[in-house]
Amino acid sequence: MAKLILGPVLSYRGGGADGAWRVSALIGVEDNTGALALHLGGRAVKPPVLLLQQGGRSYFRYDLSCKQGQEERRVDYRLEGVDGQWSFTVPGKGQAPRMAYVSCNGFSDPSGIRKLIRAENAVWEDLLCNHDSTVRPPGYELDKEQLWHEARTHDKGRQRFHLLLMGGDQIYFDSIWEDLKELKGWIGLPRDEQLVYPVSAALDKKIEAYYLQLYSARWLPAERHAWGAQDPTLDAALAMASMPTVMMWDDHDIFDGWGSYSAEMQRSPLFQRLFHHARKAFWVFQMQHAVELLPELTHRSDIRVRSNDPLFEPIDWKQVLKPDKLALPLLDQQPGFSFVHALGPLQLVVADLRTERSHEQVLGPETWRALQGSLGAIPGQDASASACQHLLFMSSVPVVHPKLSLAEAFMDGFGSDHVLDSSADDLKDHWTNDDHEGERKRLIETLLKTARDKRLRVSILSGDVHVAAWGTAYRSDVEPQDNWAQIQQFTSTAVVHPSLVSVTERLFFHVLNAVARSRQALDVNLKAEMMLFPGSNRYVLAARNWLALELDAPGGHAGGAKLWTTWRCETKSAFTNHLLATEPASTQTG
Repeated sequence: MAKLILGPVLSYRGGGADGAWRVSALIGVEDNTGALALHLGGRAVKPPVLLLQQGGRSYFRYDLSCKQGQEERRVDYRLEGVDGQWSFTVPGKGQAPRMAYVSCNGFSDPSGIRKLIRAENAVWEDLLCNHDSTVRPPGYELDKEQLWHEARTHDKGRQRFHLLLMGGDQIYFDSIWEDLKELKGWIGLPRDEQLVYPVSAALDKKIEAYYLQLYSARWLPAERHAWGAQDPTLDAALAMASMPTVMMWDDHDIFDGWGSYSAEMQRSPLFQRLFHHARKAFWVFQMQHAVELLPELTHRSDIRVRSNDPLFEPIDWKQVLKPDKLALPLLDQQPGFSFVHALGPLQLVVADLRTERSHEQVLGPETWRALQGSLGAIPGQDASASACQHLLFMSSVPVVHPKLSLAEAFMDGFGSDHVLDSSADDLKDHWTNDDHEGERKRLIETLLKTARDKRLRVSILSGDVHVAAWGTAYRSDVEPQDNWAQIQQFTSTAVVHPSLVSVTERLFFHVLNAVARSRQALDVNLKAEMMLFPGSNRYVLAARNWLALELDAPGGHAGGAKLWTTWRCETKSAFTNHLLATEPASTQTG
């Protein structure tokens, strides 16, 4: 039997003009194994594309695209020479896909596993048991919220979710500072030596190998049960094999705090090589593109600007990805990896908040232009049957979050270049940090303009902060009936990383909850506010969790359908349900 070293990892590639639900699968094998034949619904698919060959390993991408029918359907796939099979569910034509959202799939510190109140994969197990009734262990008991979905999905042989949205930190590379002795030695150097530390060819190869090989170790760990076992391991590997993913990156996909260190440290030779190899690994494993298609980032030389903020040449992504029929829909003429999916009545915007990040910048000017142009092209309610009802904006870091001004001022006095102490860079990462407030206002105003012009609702999906929370940003000079002016933010984090459980973290949690009571005035008529978490008397909930996003079937409302958001939050003995319904867009005159 063949042994997989990675995968299958499904990836959603967008909707085809021919009505196809475009899905790919990433498979990693030893070079002597060669490409395995894959069967979808009993038929062999085309030979795969080789994405990367390195270190005696080959990584292939298969095309699992399916035609969408009038009704949703479940499809099976298997690999020749590998035990077992997998399946995913394809939505019907025009149907809004049901989606699950997760973030923070790992540990920033190996000791973090000791802080867990339940097993490492307990949240993944809950998500998978909600998604697919066939993987539930004997004696599994449903709660009343789960019963609501049984008749609509599982009783019909379907799975609950069509897509798995992954909001950053799908893998944690912080361990590189301990595992590579040269980097461990670098930590102890004086700062002026760190800034000029040379990266030898030998060290560069070690860094490259580390980034490329850790995906296999973390995404298909050796200690899990083999594929095809009677008692399957319910973990991230099974989830990524059962739901087409939509992935964005955040700092831990590079290393903790990337983009929030000083400008001098960000430009240092070591940091630049770490980012170079993290970017390449992200391109291959999370975006599933061939390594030779990835263009290098080049700094702009035609404009004289201060060097604190990176300014890259825009990339002609349409031309770069023209040879790839399964390319992701990256926004053209931007240097990063931002892209947009049209999903029937939903639009999903996946923003790259890391490529151009600095102390004072989140997105560069070309990305802003590309993003605003893309939002302006969304078909609004006056368009046709293809109109968008709800825009989902994925932001790896929360846009609405308690503002910790005192902590910011305190940490500013200690610098932010310590790679093993994430306190300062975590604060710098936040949209609420003073250095990012102007750009936060620009983002919210851009989203509100889209909501008004297109007559749709906007919601933000975020993670990163290891608590569950609900926030809102809104215009205070608009009548309540004009609900386009109310942006909801759903923060779901983390699926593996422990929440705030140590004594120090619990103290911080209480401070965070207290600060969350204060409304934030971003402008004269623009406010941001944390809301009491649904079914709770707190503003933030310190518990690992995942999020379900489901749009009501058409016909439930004259102007569209409600978006139902459900947090599933971990307790010592079970999971609690926290529901929120976002109404479709309405106006005084609409």
